[in-house]
Amino acid sequence: MDELKVFTGNAHPRLAGAVCDYLGIPLGKCEVFEFSNENIFVRILENVRQRDVFVVQPICSPVNKSLVELLVMLDAFKRASAGRITAVVPYYGYGRTDKKDQPRVPITARLVADLLTTAGANRVLTVDLHAPQIQGFFTIPVDELTAVSIICQYFRGKRLADLVVVATDIGISKRARDVAASLGAALAIVEKRRIGNADSTEALNVIGDVSGRVALTVDDEIDTAGSLVGVVDALLARGATEVYACATHPILSGKAVERIASSPVKEVVVTDTVSLNGDKKLDKITVLSISSLLGEAIHRIHTGLSVGAMFE
Repeated sequence: MDELKVFTGNAHPRLAGAVCDYLGIPLGKCEVFEFSNENIFVRILENVRQRDVFVVQPICSPVNKSLVELLVMLDAFKRASAGRITAVVPYYGYGRTDKKDQPRVPITARLVADLLTTAGANRVLTVDLHAPQIQGFFTIPVDELTAVSIICQYFRGKRLADLVVVATDIGISKRARDVAASLGAALAIVEKRRIGNADSTEALNVIGDVSGRVALTVDDEIDTAGSLVGVVDALLARGATEVYACATHPILSGKAVERIASSPVKEVVVTDTVSLNGDKKLDKITVLSISSLLGEAIHRIHTGLSVGAMFE
């Protein structure tokens, strides 16, 4: 493993290029395309024998195509005798299906973990999993980074007075508490209930004092933005003067952008773990880059340094 190599599929080549710029190395050369019969094909265009290979590929829209591309790439590198293969998955798709919360349903987050391992990954590097327990689904090392420090640095620069950090549900309260501690702010929690398997929730109660304060909602991802809009409305109804929102993963599916545009939310701050195309861009959506975070983690993994020390 005397040489570091970074490759990417078609899910987010711009992020992979920015990571390579941070590392000061060229992006690895390979072909990843789909035949007319929709079969994915991969051809590596340079020698990777005994190299330390990192494959940057979020499992994002189109989710199933991105996942299969990643699996086929891992298999190709394994068969090309790469020394070590790290799957760099900034956004871990299917992560929300992480337990059996209904009868006769799958645990797809575990299935994806098994697929990545079987395909040839020797370790995984990811960012802000939906549930930290997903690390335990793997039998290989998993390094989970967090974008909390990047997001907090941005909001410290805004110098918002009388700030209260709001967890959008009880499950995200630990991450929200970390954000609140970093910003020296109070903490509140929104209690909500999901309605069946539909992409909709019902906000029930705000636990904590938000009246007369600037609120900052914290979540791991924004999907349809229905939950976000509901939380914003609930906070304003309870006396919040302004509401900002932050999340690591801007999935923004369906009518999410339209909902955010028409919502009274002041600003939505996200990172570039997934690619935001032109139709998903909006003046009130601010995108922060995680390329330096991923680049530093890749450097540390390659050289045998501590990844955890990045957050101490």
